[in-house]
Amino acid sequence: MSLKRFFSVVGVLVLGSVAFLAARRSLDDRERVRLVQQLESPAVSNDHRTVGDDDFEGLPAPIQRYLDHVLTDGRPYVQSVRMHQVGEFRLGDATSAWKPLEATQHYTVDPPGFVWNARIDVVPYVPIRVVDAYVAGRGRLTAKLFSLLTVADADPAPELDEAELARYLAEMVWFPTAFLPGHGVEWDAIDDDSARATLEHDGTTASVVFHVDEHDEITRITADRWYETDDGSYRLAPWTGYVSDYHDVDGMRVPSSGTVEWNHPDGDVPYWRADIETIEYEPKSSQ
Repeated sequence: MSLKRFFSVVGVLVLGSVAFLAARRSLDDRERVRLVQQLESPAVSNDHRTVGDDDFEGLPAPIQRYLDHVLTDGRPYVQSVRMHQVGEFRLGDATSAWKPLEATQHYTVDPPGFVWNARIDVVPYVPIRVVDAYVAGRGRLTAKLFSLLTVADADPAPELDEAELARYLAEMVWFPTAFLPGHGVEWDAIDDDSARATLEHDGTTASVVFHVDEHDEITRITADRWYETDDGSYRLAPWTGYVSDYHDVDGMRVPSSGTVEWNHPDGDVPYWRADIETIEYEPKSSQ
């Protein structure tokens, strides 16, 4: 074969490979879009309730103080959320390095659900695309190198559903009208500074404990959550989330920073820490 023909063949192979990889990446992008559409398509859009003092009646005292602090009277109940976050993620144990993270997250309140689309750069210019979700009553967790090579794909399991519903419940601090009666959250008082929230949806039940500080803000969230082990089985472990730097966004006070960690007997393992760059609500406040 002549050099000219050889390089022609190589060029065709390279172009074919690039086209194949681009097609695979485009397919993965469309799958993520479809998952968000699946999340949002059944969401209720005719809930015209607005926040009033009567909405807090019957709730545990620390939660009443918190909601009175973070919600503006007359603010419409949130139906959906879009949030962009930038931070770091740890893949591994407490000795592992933190990796750059950027993610977009969508939530709906009725029905409850979320889709977290994240990019984690394991080394510069080598991203893992992670989708963590609770949609239509089922949990989902996948990770793909360059959006192409699957490196993690959790099998369907009741433990996965519960773990993802617990995540959704814990993250309602970013759309606190969802704590109000009518969205399915049941409350149990613990003490003057904490209360347990339980949410049941489509046969799955999850609970987390919210801890309210002296400024009437939720700053710590605790739970026993399922996590998948290396052999594919699930174990319960203590889990803690910390949120801070509350600020006003569209008629609500919500955190702008957070950290989450597993609390194992041999030590804590923080694995996500990020700042919330933007957050958008529907419906928006008219105030």
